[in-house]
Amino acid sequence: MPVLEFFYVLFLLLMLAQGLISIYLSLYVWESPERLEMAESPKTFERPRLSFTVLLPARHEEQVIGETIFRLSKANYPKNLVNILLICDAGDIGTVDAAKAIIRKYDITNVQVITYSDLPISKPHGLNVGLKLAKNNVTVIFDAEDNVHPDIFNVANTLYNQTDADIIQAGTQLMDYDSRWFSSHNVLEYYFWFRSRMHFHAKVGMVPLGGNTVFFKTDQIKQMGGWSEHCLTEDAEIGIRMSTRGAKIIATYDAEHVTREETPATISQFIKQRTRWNQGFIQILKGKQWRAYDTQFKKLFCLYTLSFPFVQTILFIITPFIIILGFAVHMPVIITLFSFTPILIVAIQVIINTVGLYEFTNEQNLKKKLPIFILMVCTFGFYQILLGLGAIRATYRELRGVNNWEKTAHSGQHRQESIDKTLQAVNT
Repeated sequence: MPVLEFFYVLFLLLMLAQGLISIYLSLYVWESPERLEMAESPKTFERPRLSFTVLLPARHEEQVIGETIFRLSKANYPKNLVNILLICDAGDIGTVDAAKAIIRKYDITNVQVITYSDLPISKPHGLNVGLKLAKNNVTVIFDAEDNVHPDIFNVANTLYNQTDADIIQAGTQLMDYDSRWFSSHNVLEYYFWFRSRMHFHAKVGMVPLGGNTVFFKTDQIKQMGGWSEHCLTEDAEIGIRMSTRGAKIIATYDAEHVTREETPATISQFIKQRTRWNQGFIQILKGKQWRAYDTQFKKLFCLYTLSFPFVQTILFIITPFIIILGFAVHMPVIITLFSFTPILIVAIQVIINTVGLYEFTNEQNLKKKLPIFILMVCTFGFYQILLGLGAIRATYRELRGVNNWEKTAHSGQHRQESIDKTLQAVNT
């Protein structure tokens, strides 16, 4: 009995610790008005000085690539200071043709279509192909489905001129919070990550970067050798690799200037995407680069962040047994009372998510739909199951040595209402 009680209490303590850390990181930026203000974009922009090379890797993105190129080409920044490189594998005729069609239709002059025929066919390999051709001051990554704000280059140019940053991680935000039952949860993950958690990572100097809207000094990223082509989260890997070597990384999130994206279209797509992220974290953890951090706190914080797929896997497997144990075994009163702490943590997280969704819809001027709020509360537990399945699948794939890139399909769900208006504005 004492042994069972020990493991039961240990489990509860781990759940409590994880919950409290997660809550703190999610709310970090709201702790003071100064943090909120520092997290936002500059109020005014400095005159354009820096030049930008945009790396736009794409694969089977014929549905969305045309408008992405179109939007980037219409940015509020001198055209001669922005060079856009669309990078595809040579066999992706659909994406290449769609890109060339939009370039011809609107006579876009600052876009180049680059193809490669060597392996692997993956985002990091495409980025490295494009990096060799980058000649401007700053290199920035966007994804094929991104809705990029016209002033994003002004934001980066101003921040580089006003700070000593080497890397700028700007905000990315999923938008279609009402498209599927799990979309609101997915949207909020991005919201809390880029709105709050990323700023804590930047403050302490341990930064697993996001996949797009990341600005690098071109000479610096070339000196680092570019991106790891064998890691499924090349974005997090390059962030950790560069921050261990002292690169200054800052984060910015402004509701107006965020890069807008869409949630995965199906549960299967979501689990595959989450599998890739989790497995990439495991790969970085195995690589041991994180041990080069200069303080014990950074090492432990990185270990905590990268090992989370293992933690999710373990929790997903043993939670049912712990629940059965709690009901089946007579525990001392104090332990029984302590058993309610995970429930309280979950309740707090649900409340935070509800307020977060309200704030998100406010910031993005989206219609608030009461049924979506209710659905989000009711499906909180089911979403945790999806996360657990993604973690288990990532652990299984890594143990089996399976590391192929499972692509997430994009349909432009987040931009359907704006396509016609955008094109009409150009025509007039």
